[in-house]
Amino acid sequence: MRSLECLVGHELPEPEHDHAPQVEIVIPVRDEERDLEPSIRRLVSYLAGRFPFRAVVTIADNGSTDGTWAAARALAAELDGVRAVRLDRPGRGHALRSTWSASRAAVLAYMDVDLSTDLNALLPLVAPLLSGHSDLAIGTRLARGARVVRGPRRELISRCYNVLLRATLGAGFSDAQCGFKAIRADKAALLLPLTRDTGWFFDSELLVLAERAGLRIHEVPVDWIDDPNSRVKVVATALADLRGIARMRWQLLRGTLRVPPLGAARPGLRGPAGSLAGQLARFLAVGAASTLAYVLLYLGLRTWLSAQPANAVSLLATAVLNTAVNRRFTFGIRGRPDLARHQAQGLLAFAAGLALTSAALAGLHAAVPRPARAAEVTVLIGAGLAATALRFAIYRHWVFRRRPGPAPGPVPQIPAGLGAAPLAGVLPLTTEPNGHHS
Repeated sequence: MRSLECLVGHELPEPEHDHAPQVEIVIPVRDEERDLEPSIRRLVSYLAGRFPFRAVVTIADNGSTDGTWAAARALAAELDGVRAVRLDRPGRGHALRSTWSASRAAVLAYMDVDLSTDLNALLPLVAPLLSGHSDLAIGTRLARGARVVRGPRRELISRCYNVLLRATLGAGFSDAQCGFKAIRADKAALLLPLTRDTGWFFDSELLVLAERAGLRIHEVPVDWIDDPNSRVKVVATALADLRGIARMRWQLLRGTLRVPPLGAARPGLRGPAGSLAGQLARFLAVGAASTLAYVLLYLGLRTWLSAQPANAVSLLATAVLNTAVNRRFTFGIRGRPDLARHQAQGLLAFAAGLALTSAALAGLHAAVPRPARAAEVTVLIGAGLAATALRFAIYRHWVFRRRPGPAPGPVPQIPAGLGAAPLAGVLPLTTEPNGHHS
């Protein structure tokens, strides 16, 4: 048994080819002294008896204050194919990025220490990556075929979170939060430097980046049983996830987050626009904000303008903003090319909306000579809903219609079996290795 310090920038000794692991499974832990030993023994037993690939298990202790690190060292000393890594800084994302970046395995995986996911899903998870069929693989509790036992509160939170990811970031995968994922090492080497989150949002961030890069994500329906004694703080985790979504959305809106094409784009994807459902969800979110701005502006102008001019000015101002936001947020188009054309074509949607709302106002004033402001607003919102449906059709099928783009250039490849180089800024690691499972 020996200990070594892996410092930033230092090369890890290259293992002999015949003994290099094909899969490295990272178990991030923090203050998990109670669950660590039985879970690791169960995982090692499964790997020895039912897993056909060479694998190593890495316990990544990130900032434990109880006896977790001592237990991890003892397991690494006793069990073949288990090693322990100590990181002083907490955060699951930090633990995964650090250990994956230093790995020499061909496929990098992780699972939660409570092993809530049935281990029989591990082989279907990693096999498509080792064969080259897919680039990432995730366990999903929300797809057909999954069998899940958990309370209604966590079920509702999980489903709402994944709907939010689809609406705001155009995600096409079904389950971002299941702690059962794997990625090819060559793809990890290209994506990990783009990630920023060090906590629970790391999974979602990595998947969104991978999907926008055009990588293939394989989904495995899993059997999953909720751990009633889980140490995950649901509210704090949800708030951290919302901050992560807001940060990525803001980066994408500003154009400061650029993801290089690494594979074939998803069918029907125009840039990061996503599917029809994703586009519609984002369009409705923009429409709700635009409607609120329109109503407030109309009420403000109505104090010194008559109804029709107030409607025209309010609608024109919000239509220009609506086109600009939908261009970037809903349909994923950035940069100056075609900007003027898009705005000019968007004026057709403005004209349609103006015609509908003006006709609705005229009809109201014909029926009621002096209607209340609330009646005007109600009629305008009703006409606006019809204009919204028309505007979406105009945007999708004409203004922002998908056009063929240049084919992506060749993607740099990393030889199979080699992981990413250590990332700058990674804290020193203390490693307790004990061979590799074969």
